[in-house]
Amino acid sequence: MADLVGKKHAAKANLAVDVPLPNISRIKNKDRRKEEYVKLKRKKQKEKRERQKKRKKEEEALGDEAPPKKVPKTIENTRVYDETMVDPQDEEVRYDEATDEMSSYFDRKSLPKILITTADRPKSRTTRLCKELSDCIPNSEVYYRRGLALKKIIPQAIAKDFTDIVVINEDRKKPNGLYICHLPDGPTVHFKMSSVRLSKDIRHCSSGTEHQPEVILNNFNTRLGHSVGRLLASLFPHDPEFQGRQAVTFHNQRDYIFFRRHRYIFRNTKRVGLQELGPRFTLKLRSLQKGTFDSKFGEYEWVHKRHEMDTSRRKFHL
Repeated sequence: MADLVGKKHAAKANLAVDVPLPNISRIKNKDRRKEEYVKLKRKKQKEKRERQKKRKKEEEALGDEAPPKKVPKTIENTRVYDETMVDPQDEEVRYDEATDEMSSYFDRKSLPKILITTADRPKSRTTRLCKELSDCIPNSEVYYRRGLALKKIIPQAIAKDFTDIVVINEDRKKPNGLYICHLPDGPTVHFKMSSVRLSKDIRHCSSGTEHQPEVILNNFNTRLGHSVGRLLASLFPHDPEFQGRQAVTFHNQRDYIFFRRHRYIFRNTKRVGLQELGPRFTLKLRSLQKGTFDSKFGEYEWVHKRHEMDTSRRKFHL
């Protein structure tokens, strides 16, 4: 009899474990549905904290014999293999770097001098972005188009020893595109620009100084990404002035290039404080063209075709 009662209790316990969680979406009352969702979320967070505490105790008990931490799967570390991934030490890559259009900059034979301009009749937000970019990029000057075509501006810029032209386009009074044309022989890149925030829009933002910044390029790993990264690096002078403690970052993640500008301070040997200086924006590569800007007869090395190229979320081009 006792065995029979024990089996019944065991069966009830197993039944309680196997009962599925209630479907919250079926609750019609909005307030009650929200309460149940909050309860479920708190329960999951509590279980997660308990698992973490248990894992930490096990690691402390095992010491050096503890198993290594599991690396979570992300879209980045499970990306589709790309045969154009480059090794900086590869002889072919080194030869391409020594013979490309930016080689004179990296051989220190030329100093960057940047011309920043806009589309015709720019609005206040676009002109303000040009001003902040000129503060960010040393040895740069802002000129207004006055109706001139870009193909007519290029020979004038070459005659005045400019090494790059940066053009900011706008749509509905907001910046939405960026062209960078390297002079005198190209290449020319076109980016879609989004998430633009000026210094006044950034919380606790400060103003920068005239020191030459450090340039940080992250995750430009393919042949195409290597070319784009070298072009972005060639906008800034060779030798940063470390006493200014300013850094400009181009961080590539899932083919989106995030632009940030910071001032840093070492609080101790392990901690660093950051203060954003602005502006900030996000770039998405649209095309890479050989030579200087020519929309009609230019030869394109790479053009983004969304329906053909974006077939997988784990495939990236930069």
